[in-house]
Amino acid sequence: MRFHVADHPLVAHKLTTLRDQATDSPTFRRLADELVTLLAYEATRDVRVDTVTVSTPVGTAEGVKLAAPKPLVVPILRAGLGMLDGMMRLLPTAEVGFLGMVRNEETLQASTYAERLPDDLSGRQCYVLDPMLATGGTLAAAIRFLVERGADHITAICLLSAPEGCARLERELEGLDVPVSVVTAGMDQRLDERGYIVPGLGDAGDRLYGVVG
Repeated sequence: MRFHVADHPLVAHKLTTLRDQATDSPTFRRLADELVTLLAYEATRDVRVDTVTVSTPVGTAEGVKLAAPKPLVVPILRAGLGMLDGMMRLLPTAEVGFLGMVRNEETLQASTYAERLPDDLSGRQCYVLDPMLATGGTLAAAIRFLVERGADHITAICLLSAPEGCARLERELEGLDVPVSVVTAGMDQRLDERGYIVPGLGDAGDRLYGVVG
């Protein structure tokens, strides 16, 4: 498993504003969208391509195009939806699937409550969108779910990560015969007793969409 923390001034600048509790939801959504596009650039370095030849106005040129089957982008509901537009801006020809997972706040275990994905993901590269890699349970469950469907290359994009979540991912996905990478804008200090990232940015879903009672 590979973890990559994006090291770029623009990434750090946008993340700092996302952390600020004074940042309102509209601004939070816009910055999250912009930040995901920057992270997606790093996350797609291994996207599969085919070599092609094209005609320019003055000759021919060798180049590449995205290989088939198309990459699949999978936001984890609900907060992952706030990352979708930023990802699709960079990969507009990708297909999109949806995975609804919820974390029990007492046990911190994740369970699936909805999914809209192809039955067969054989040969597919999947990009999973999950804002917060906190305890790691939700992301680990999502990755296992995709691998069971046949996905053979998975990259997760997270706004923030915690060491405990990274360790759990490595532990629970050990022996998985599929390359897995995590690209994140920041690696924070720890989790608190509620399983929230510290210093973090709060609940990403609430800050994106408001508190749903």
